[in-house]
Amino acid sequence: MMPEANPGKNLVVEVDGQLYARIPIRTHLIRPYDNIIQNVTTYIQDLVMETDIVVISEKAVAITQGRVLPIAQITPSRLAVFLSRFVHKSSYGIGVGSPHTMELAIREVGRFRVVLGAFVGALGKLFGIRGLFYRVCGEKVRGIDGPCSNTIAPYDQCAVLVPRDSQHIAEKLGSLLGCLVAVIDANDFGINILGVSSSQLLDTDFLVKVLKDNPLGQSSEQTPIGIIRRLEDSSMEAF
Repeated sequence: MMPEANPGKNLVVEVDGQLYARIPIRTHLIRPYDNIIQNVTTYIQDLVMETDIVVISEKAVAITQGRVLPIAQITPSRLAVFLSRFVHKSSYGIGVGSPHTMELAIREVGRFRVVLGAFVGALGKLFGIRGLFYRVCGEKVRGIDGPCSNTIAPYDQCAVLVPRDSQHIAEKLGSLLGCLVAVIDANDFGINILGVSSSQLLDTDFLVKVLKDNPLGQSSEQTPIGIIRRLEDSSMEAF
């Protein structure tokens, strides 16, 4: 196997003086109610080594759980329309900055918690503190992805919720593959670890460092799975 990096990404990076390869694994277009355990094992069981770390996109997991909704099927409430106006919109995604995704936030954690989060967030902004809305509302809201142009069709017209049971999925895959596994929420601005097969053996701080440039990509790459492999030198003899 001679791996290739996704366009604009480096296959090998150095972390704390050690070289690591980040191998993106191309798959079919993941569909709702695919079996994520079967999908991952099918694509990498003959490639993975015991010392590897396998990472899986949280969006792929969520899609297989049916936690993806076409925007056309979401009817925002008046509260969602009002609150979405005050959400900071970043350059990599709208989050809950649209009425449709704000409506999903309300459905996920309830009106009271979202209103409380909006109130606390507004107070925080007065003192130059950002992110308090998501601290109050939690990961279920922080991880909501809205439609954006750099997402592969048909999911460029969908909102995706945070997957359920990420920890359990990571643990089950770790047992089947015989290596460390993590479910990650990654974009070009940061990495969030949602579940790991072994919190004792997998250093999440290391994982954030080695994946900080998001080597899995976010659009047409179709690489929701990745393998992180330690290299003994720069010659790529591990392949």
